[in-house]
Amino acid sequence: MRPSVSVPFVLAAAAALLLAGCGEKKTELGQGGSVVTGSAGPAGAKDAAKELTQCSQPVATLALAENPNGYTMSSSYQLPASPVPLIRLIAQQSGCFRIVDRAAGLRGTVQEQELKDAGILRKNSTVAKGKGYEAQYTLTPSLTFSEQDAGRSIAGIIAMIPVLRDIAGLVGLVEQVKFKEAQTALLLTDNETTEQVAAATGAARSTDLGAAGLLWGRMGGAGGAGWSNTNEGKVIAAAFLDAHNKLVTQVQMLQAKELPPPVATRSKP
Repeated sequence: MRPSVSVPFVLAAAAALLLAGCGEKKTELGQGGSVVTGSAGPAGAKDAAKELTQCSQPVATLALAENPNGYTMSSSYQLPASPVPLIRLIAQQSGCFRIVDRAAGLRGTVQEQELKDAGILRKNSTVAKGKGYEAQYTLTPSLTFSEQDAGRSIAGIIAMIPVLRDIAGLVGLVEQVKFKEAQTALLLTDNETTEQVAAATGAARSTDLGAAGLLWGRMGGAGGAGWSNTNEGKVIAAAFLDAHNKLVTQVQMLQAKELPPPVATRSKP
């Protein structure tokens, strides 16, 4: 079933197409990307998405696991290799968990220990056996992705409006409009008991205006840049943010586990 499109939306899109213009290209630091932004660490969550739901205190240590089934639903979808790095950032920014690495960071730790055991590292190396923190919970992401092309539906509506139908090339441009949707899930497992203690789904939807996207974004209204130049990865990131926020509601009801010592930080000047 194709999504319904309102006449006001069509009229707004037509107006955007009529405001075509050329502009210079430039690189803007910190611009672009997805709804998942900023950093997390000893200084707290910085420049996180305003929609992010946070906890006042962490409840446990957490490791993120790659979904064994992968994330590519179809070869025609240009998806990122894994959403886990972005989810790890979201989870750390929220402050609900302390994140332990079970991926590349862990492999680096093992490698350093092997180098120490081989006598390559200095004798007083800070890497030592028995210092690692356990993951008290594991979070597994899952992805369901679908794409719907609404361009022909909009073009059909335009063809029924005489004042728009007669604009040269308008129907062809509007046919490029596509709706993109993503649905995700986050599954939280207690590593002590193996019980799945929480689960949440998330969803996001955007509109890709194709060649008309730049014009639409320049309007600054009717959705602005959030409705232009989108791709599957950005929609998926937004869906995982939505799923995380719903998961936090459940996490806040969990009794906190005994946490390991916090990371050492510098004293403030």
